[in-house]
Amino acid sequence: MEIYTVSFFGHCEVEGAAEIESRLERLLHDLITQKQYVEFLVGRDGEFDFLVASAIRRVVKQYGCGNTSLILVLPYMKAEYRDNEQSYLSYYDEVGICVSSSEAHYKSAIQVHNRCMVDRSDLVVCCIQHNSGGAYKTVQYAQKCKKEIINLSGFKGGFLGE
Repeated sequence: MEIYTVSFFGHCEVEGAAEIESRLERLLHDLITQKQYVEFLVGRDGEFDFLVASAIRRVVKQYGCGNTSLILVLPYMKAEYRDNEQSYLSYYDEVGICVSSSEAHYKSAIQVHNRCMVDRSDLVVCCIQHNSGGAYKTVQYAQKCKKEIINLSGFKGGFLGE
């Protein structure tokens, strides 16, 4: 089976969330109807992460293809996960902890985690609305790795050859 892996990155706060969500739903529809199997890698650290996970669950339920997996990738063991593991496992198909970031210095753990997700991905979907922050740096890394990148916000901030 051919597995197509997609990771998602965005700023903690999202402007124009309704339009971003609409674009995301169209993209998700295309992915699950055109790919044999899709692995969605998500985080849980900001508004975009929650918007993505919710949209994936909704679109997968709507189209019921059974060819997807919603995977939460944590940068290290978090108390919230440890204390609510069953709740997480009932929402996500899988929960994984990135080994590299769990062993990294705490100040760099998120960036190490994001790079590991990019390295696993065929496609990077982002919501970058300004040219600063961790999500922006992650997309710059994805560009250097020659990953396919889709920015749902339409922001043209000095990456992707723009």
